[in-house]
Amino acid sequence: MEEKIVGIMGGMGPEATADLFRKILAATPAKTDQEHLHIVIDCNSKIPSRPAALLEGGPDPTPLLQSTARTLERAGADFLVVACNTAHLFYDRITEAVRIPVLHIVDEAIREAQRRYPGLHAVGVLAGRGAIRLRLYQDRLETKSIKAIVPSDEDQETVVSVIYSVKAGDKGASVRAKIREVAERLGRVGAQVVFTGCTELPLVLADGDVGVPVVDPTRVLAEAAVRFARGREEA
Repeated sequence: MEEKIVGIMGGMGPEATADLFRKILAATPAKTDQEHLHIVIDCNSKIPSRPAALLEGGPDPTPLLQSTARTLERAGADFLVVACNTAHLFYDRITEAVRIPVLHIVDEAIREAQRRYPGLHAVGVLAGRGAIRLRLYQDRLETKSIKAIVPSDEDQETVVSVIYSVKAGDKGASVRAKIREVAERLGRVGAQVVFTGCTELPLVLADGDVGVPVVDPTRVLAEAAVRFARGREEA
């Protein structure tokens, strides 16, 4: 079976895009250049802020999200992955702009968490303000009878500050300590697993950093992209 070409909708932010790309490479069982997947990336950092659009009446990112998707389709991509969690709140608008499948980061993360942790019933969600307020993860978890546990208002502000620190290039010890503290508190109030549900967060919080297991949706999406490209999974 001929391998599918992967299209990455990126730029939201650029380093998170590079992280998804690196994780696709790491997930690919390749020993030579030619055994890697054909990947097309549009790192469109000009796409307006998704949280600002959703919560503050900022510029609508839909036109650029759709044009980015179409650009990748015209470039030959057979399916798309989106290197931004909050952009998945525009998932239906993205899919209506193209004729190719778009993998959904939240659905992939939930499926993988259920596979790893049978009987899973409570997940802590670390994500940006827009994703939390508009229940990107919560609603999809609840359809699987999994309780979503989100940070307190104070801790959510810490999460947002960490996200913007990473976007600004700061992944230092103090930033890492802040997000670890929030993750630990989610574990103490019942989360069996914590999702790093913003693509900046896996850059400062990994599985093994805290006392509760951490699932990285970016890594899960990368692994799903490899399986789908190699014909081992349906979208």
